Amino acid sequence: MSRSLNKVMLIGNLGSEPEVRSTTGGTRVATLSVATSRQWNNQSGERQEKTEWHRVVLWNNKGSGLADLAEKYMKKGDRIYVEGRIEYRTWEDREGKTRYTTEIVAREVIMLSPRAGGMDSGVAVSAQAGGGKESYDDFPEALDEEDDDLPF
Repeated sequence: MSRSLNKVMLIGNLGSEPEVRSTTGGTRVATLSVATSRQWNNQSGERQEKTEWHRVVLWNNKGSGLADLAEKYMKKGDRIYVEGRIEYRTWEDREGKTRYTTEIVAREVIMLSPRAGGMDSGVAVSAQAGGGKESYDDFPEALDEEDDDLPF
């Protein structure tokens, strides 16, 4: 059986307010525009910078409220961490032209910007059922086994 991995991790800033809407089936979805930048020195030593814009999609499904989180707490300029998968879609517009888009479908979002009013940053939401992450307290036996025979 062949295995593969489609995983994207971004840390960037929102370029605009989240766009939140509902599908015809009633599921809420938010679309974010996230900017990431990289910097380097060219051959003459001058500092260069390039910004990439990413379309990130957050769904309210499987017990998660990612779209609601975006609507309630995120604003233009906020720094966020996004983890998810990349998807490529095509569709026909009203004029019959084929359109293409690349999206990051978020599985987890962590807000990194300090919040006004003393709210803590680092709010994490996962799209997995239950919306949370397990801790070692939930699996105490995970720390019991020693790995003395490891070669490193």
